[in-house]
Amino acid sequence: MTRAPVTVADCERVQTSWFQLRSEVLGVPSWEDTGLTWANGDLMFPQVIDPAALSRGVERARATGTRIVGAWLGLDVDASPLAAAGFERGWSPWWMTGPADLGLPADPRVELQERIDEHATYAAELAMARLRPPRAWHAAAYDDGRLAGRAWSHLVGNLAGVFDVAVWESSQRRGLGTGLMQAVCSAAAAAGAEHVVLNSTPTGRALYERCGLRLIGTGITWWLHLPA
Repeated sequence: MTRAPVTVADCERVQTSWFQLRSEVLGVPSWEDTGLTWANGDLMFPQVIDPAALSRGVERARATGTRIVGAWLGLDVDASPLAAAGFERGWSPWWMTGPADLGLPADPRVELQERIDEHATYAAELAMARLRPPRAWHAAAYDDGRLAGRAWSHLVGNLAGVFDVAVWESSQRRGLGTGLMQAVCSAAAAAGAEHVVLNSTPTGRALYERCGLRLIGTGITWWLHLPA
């Protein structure tokens, strides 16, 4: 049976699930109100934006101490309520997808981790990697024995989202990005993922294309900076 192709809507669904998982593990409020889904402090892919519900969401985010509120949208969604509320148009996610099995060799400089000693900032986040059954995997890259990069994957059905792929500037152009992709994608594939999805920036696109992913669409973000 021929499987339906991965769509931008699939990418949006996986991104929302990832933000909801982060909210759950980190104790960040997540809620729904009049068709609006809020997770990890952001408004996630509404089809119609009710101005009153938007205002309530912003105030609720403000009450939790959030200083930057994001909104993730498809290009066909009327964003005028965001503009009226003071949001500013931001960067465009480039939605990409490919097979979960990248067909790449493992990089000995990259390892999956559930705890990490070198970077205390990640301690709370890594609780996601310790969930059972596993739903998220964290990979750390090392350059000459020093932490040099990281990446996540998150399983949603037969799809795996890849998130927060980063290699520190001093260790870039040494293949660590490819190694991180291989590690988190292979972990998700072993758990049942058939495809991976992610949102890319223009600078990251070349890496993901080398790993076999392709661009399938774009979106838009909007951002509201709240006063301290």
